[in-house]
Amino acid sequence: MNPKISVKNLHLHYGDFHALKGVSIEIRPCRVTAIIGPSGCGKSTFLRCLNRMNDTIEGVKTEGLITIDGEEILHTGADLIRLRKKVGMVFQRPNPFPLSIFENVAFGPKLHGVSGPKKGGRAPSLEEIVEKSLRAVNLWDELKDLLKDSALRLSLEQQQRLCIARLLAVNPEVLLMDEPCSALDPVATLRIEELIHEMKKDYTIVIVTHNMQQAARISGETAYFYLGELIEFGRTDRIFTSPEKKETEDYITGRFG
Repeated sequence: MNPKISVKNLHLHYGDFHALKGVSIEIRPCRVTAIIGPSGCGKSTFLRCLNRMNDTIEGVKTEGLITIDGEEILHTGADLIRLRKKVGMVFQRPNPFPLSIFENVAFGPKLHGVSGPKKGGRAPSLEEIVEKSLRAVNLWDELKDLLKDSALRLSLEQQQRLCIARLLAVNPEVLLMDEPCSALDPVATLRIEELIHEMKKDYTIVIVTHNMQQAARISGETAYFYLGELIEFGRTDRIFTSPEKKETEDYITGRFG
């Protein structure tokens, strides 16, 4: 199976600080890949490389090769709007816009030119896109009568689901998740994990998590990062039961980190 994302010899500097050091990894399609490691090891920095979010930080320098579906994304001519439509990102805390629930989900399609119902045409209307996206995150039945209400009135878990629906509305292929459950209680975390499990059949998901139990529950493959280096990568069951590197074993067993 060809990788969805291929990273080769990736280096990233924040000014003089060498944050990522020669990272190489292949991420396969339609599965969950977990990125684990102690704070400050480069997990989120690596994740943001995959849709060029680090470009917004002054003084960042990136070297190496990243391809998605064989297309190189680090060159200066890359279409970042197209890239970020294909590769969406979910952040640690939900970040709904101060708009209605409907307008939150419709925001992306409007930005990309969907303006209203297409009578007699094959393209879906905004209403159809919003309903489909909310159904995909199991929010439609809860919110279908509240679409004009402010998204800021929702619970944190509902807000995080809404943010995922907002991404799905523009038909991404890759979902990057940076600690998506860190602000949620255990029950809400379980519901988001169940959603991730449902979505992996349609999307390539890369999730950064400090919660090793979460990584073990939801991912098919796990990468362990330390001090900007990829120490070990493989099937999650092997990483957690018989890691090849002592550094990985020390972290998994709690002797370090």
